[in-house]
Amino acid sequence: MSRICLFPGTFDPVTLGHVDIINRALPLFDKIYVGIGINASKSPMFTAEQRMEWVKEIYANEPRVESVVYEGLTIHYCQMIGARFILRGIRYVSDFEYEKTIADANRTLDCKIETIFLTGEPKYTSVASTIVRDIIRNGGDATPFLPEVVARSVKSLN
Repeated sequence: MSRICLFPGTFDPVTLGHVDIINRALPLFDKIYVGIGINASKSPMFTAEQRMEWVKEIYANEPRVESVVYEGLTIHYCQMIGARFILRGIRYVSDFEYEKTIADANRTLDCKIETIFLTGEPKYTSVASTIVRDIIRNGGDATPFLPEVVARSVKSLN
């Protein structure tokens, strides 16, 4: 049986913190779907297609990573793609408290799907998409927080 994992998030934009979690998860899974969730309560800065393209470019040479866009419950999407694992990155204790609540709800909905938490590298702890978007919106240089592909793309938009 394949170890299929969904790494859900908004990835708006994809940051070095996201890439760190994906890279460190690669030895653990046969397939990682980077699931770009559509959340009606959020107004993303970048289109879902743009975010999906960034992941495709970053992992062009890694067939085990695939970017997808999905809507609805994460657990339902896991069931649809046959994922037995949900991957989440943790930066701070507060992240864990929030993520554990979601993991508990997901386990109640489907006890066969496990949530796996990876802690981020300390150098990426301060990298949050919300902060990066604020830097971009205000004309700052977000390059230190972004993979090269994303940084180039963002600069071309300004």
